[in-house]
Amino acid sequence: MIITQIEPQESYRLRISAKDGRTGLFDVSPYLNSEAFEPLKDDDNFIKIQNGKYYIEWECGADLSADTIESEWKIA
Repeated sequence: MIITQIEPQESYRLRISAKDGRTGLFDVSPYLNSEAFEPLKDDDNFIKIQNGKYYIEWECGADLSADTIESEWKIA
């Protein structure tokens, strides 16, 4: 999957669009108790996200691969 757009949503969710036209919601909240993702509990950190096309990355260094996202997202 190639990620084309990421939009932070409420409740630690991301609306993600893929190059093939699919759009879905990905819930980041299950990851927030791990050390790498803990800074994302702060909304200011959560919205500072970058699109690497095959992964997404936050300024704090936390990241998720497109494969992980694709296996767990809910198609909208």
